[in-house]
Amino acid sequence: MSTSTFISGSVKRPINYQWKLHGKKKLYIGALFPMSGGWPGGQACLPAAQMALDLVNNRTDILPDYELELIHYDSMCDPGEATKLLYDLLYTEPIKIVLMPGCSSVSTLVAEAARMWNLIVLSYGSSSPALSNRQRFPTFFRTHPSATLHNPTRVQLFQKWKWTKIATIQQTTEVFTSTLDDLEERVKEAGIEISVRQSFLTDPAVAVKNLKRQDARIIVGLFYETEARKVFCEVYKEKLYGKKYVWFLIGWYADNWFKIKDPSINCTVGQMTEAVEGHVTTEIVMLNPETVRGASNLTSQEFLAQLMSKLGGKNSEETGGFQEAPLAYDAVWALALALNKTVGPLKRRGHRLEDFNYNNRHITAEIYRALNTSSFEGVSGHVVFDAQGSRMAWTLIEQLQGGSYKKIGYYDSTKGNLSWYGNDKWIGSEPPADQTVVIEEFRYLSQKLFVSVSVFAGLGILLGIVCLTFNIYNSNVRYIQNSQPYLNNMTAVGCMMALAAVFPLGIDGLHVHRRQFPVVCQFRLWLLGLGFSLAYGSMFTKIWWVHTVFTKKDEKKDKRKHLEPWKLYATVGVLLGIDILSLMIWQIVDPLHITVEKFTRESPKGDLDVLIQPLLEHCSSEKMNTWLGVVYGYKGLLLLLGIFLAYETKSISTEKINDHRAVGMAIYNVAVLCMITAPVTMILSSQQDASFAFASLAIVFSVYITLVVLFVPKMRRLITRGEWQSDAQETMKTGSSTNNNDEEKSRQLERENKELQKIIQEKEERVSELRNQLSERQALRSRRRASTITNQNHSPPHLAITQSDPRSLAPPPGYPVPTSDPHPIPPSFANSSSLYQPDSKISRNNCHTSRLQLLYK
Repeated sequence: MSTSTFISGSVKRPINYQWKLHGKKKLYIGALFPMSGGWPGGQACLPAAQMALDLVNNRTDILPDYELELIHYDSMCDPGEATKLLYDLLYTEPIKIVLMPGCSSVSTLVAEAARMWNLIVLSYGSSSPALSNRQRFPTFFRTHPSATLHNPTRVQLFQKWKWTKIATIQQTTEVFTSTLDDLEERVKEAGIEISVRQSFLTDPAVAVKNLKRQDARIIVGLFYETEARKVFCEVYKEKLYGKKYVWFLIGWYADNWFKIKDPSINCTVGQMTEAVEGHVTTEIVMLNPETVRGASNLTSQEFLAQLMSKLGGKNSEETGGFQEAPLAYDAVWALALALNKTVGPLKRRGHRLEDFNYNNRHITAEIYRALNTSSFEGVSGHVVFDAQGSRMAWTLIEQLQGGSYKKIGYYDSTKGNLSWYGNDKWIGSEPPADQTVVIEEFRYLSQKLFVSVSVFAGLGILLGIVCLTFNIYNSNVRYIQNSQPYLNNMTAVGCMMALAAVFPLGIDGLHVHRRQFPVVCQFRLWLLGLGFSLAYGSMFTKIWWVHTVFTKKDEKKDKRKHLEPWKLYATVGVLLGIDILSLMIWQIVDPLHITVEKFTRESPKGDLDVLIQPLLEHCSSEKMNTWLGVVYGYKGLLLLLGIFLAYETKSISTEKINDHRAVGMAIYNVAVLCMITAPVTMILSSQQDASFAFASLAIVFSVYITLVVLFVPKMRRLITRGEWQSDAQETMKTGSSTNNNDEEKSRQLERENKELQKIIQEKEERVSELRNQLSERQALRSRRRASTITNQNHSPPHLAITQSDPRSLAPPPGYPVPTSDPHPIPPSFANSSSLYQPDSKISRNNCHTSRLQLLYK
């Protein structure tokens, strides 16, 4: 018999170890149960282990010759404290056949040292993935699955909810570092990115702020329960919670871990409850969900009832390790069954369990083989170990809703099967996005605006058809002939083409597929370009011809008074050809294609996790500004030149083009509208409705004004005067002939009036010259008679000029006699009264009053 010290909690008492009790030999288990610290799992796991020992020791079919006894210490989940306690266990009698540590950091220390003493280590509460290393921990087993068992479940959830970016925050310990390394490998294989990775030792404040600053949304937290409270106190301060965020935590915390008062944090229970709401836990299934009796002959519910009784009615939510208690219970049973399995093989080899010492490798090897092949139903489910000594188990997925955890589903990592409770929907709401969801939304033209403008454009096309039909039908009427009807036809056709361009201007991605949009762009360009060339080009040609003919010198004017229509048509053809050539070069060298303009992202009301990305489709090319500059420059010069020519010819009247004043007015309106609309539409190109409204209404107004100014007066004249007949018919109609004769007479009188005005001016110049000659002659005679006639020095001689005395117009001696008058009086004035009277003075006032009105008509 020997004595030693048995430590239970912080109470020490001497005991006597008896090798035989009622004929049974004792086998001692050295255990470390953390009653406090980061994970106080010993609070529930120790009573569970003691329950299992009592049942095993009372069974006659399991180790009938042995009794298991537990020697345990409080490790406080601290590796430093555990080192001292491990020394006591190893160097204090009795010899322990197995070690049972809890808490990963402690188990790592114990398992690494145990092989030096040939000890099997069976842990009930260690999840560190590092413990799955058989080379480093050759004798380690655990009924608690590895923490990496959470990772396949997490990856499945990430993929199910279509999350591609996650963030992590971990406590700097080996268990969590190795778990995170494993998670990083798994998410990388699944195409998921860890965008933010933060860690902390004791204070998580900086790490949480970094998560907030880098807009982390889906966050995996790996830390012990006490640190979890610190983390979520900072989470509350940084507002890193709510429907925009999802936290994934370890599921083995106490159910009310966030309500436990902790002096290390300065957050209230209400604040903590608000911060943790909605987080998801992945937890190893530690309690068999099925009602089956396993090796201990207890169902999981019966086990819980007995455990609650042993805890003395303590609140399970406030008892550390309550969830892991079934694992501690099954760990004792796994050890008992394995030891029971080794009795026979050891006996055949001449060994006994009670002969175990720290140098006996044979017994250790036999226990190892027995544990490695364990397979039984426990209260935590089916107990089986993999090649690394880790427990294989299902994963339970829960979410905190309304302050309590609700089950979402299970994940079987061995089969990759994800099963759900009832449905696969997120409890309480839909799962959020892993980042701010950007929804692309194309801006389309207002359909009301498009329809309204299209109606006006359609009516304008009908008006153009009416005008064109009218002009063609009455092309033999002289008045229409004098307005150059073929040019008017071109104007009408060009106006209709320009109006037709309104329809493709309003067509966007709402009406056609993206692949067909470049065709729409081509229709816009060609219809508008050719329509402008025909409509404006024909008007420009008219005004150009009028200006060329009537503003030149007389000799050139006479040569060009004869109008040749083919020259007018050729001018329009040149303008049209320039447009066609330039458009073809543009489309061959740099064809139009669809481009998408992106605008500032917008946040819809009521949704904090969605941004709208407005998009707008444009017709564009690589060097769009260059092409537009060339086209606008060329068209702008034509418009400016048209305005100048219209101004210069505003007072000219010509019979060959009798509507040139109306053409000038149309040119004014078209030029002004185009020069305003072109820059405005470029400025408003990002506002589809405004840009379309300006461009389309400018086209509509220009066309309406042009058609009304050019064709309506012609229609009115022909309707009111009845001039609907051709030249052949006009000769048969007296009324029409009379009107035409009056018109012809009026034009003839105007011509004669101008000629007479010119003759009068020449005659006045001649008379002035003769008077000067006479004055000089009279002065000469006066000097010669100065001695005799003194009274006549200061008065000019009286000159009487009469129509009957032709000598009165005779030149003085020495001057040539004019042969004839270069400007004879027209025959129509042969019988008129004399223009010159025998008065003392000859001037315009001597004209006969009967001709005054005609001369200045």
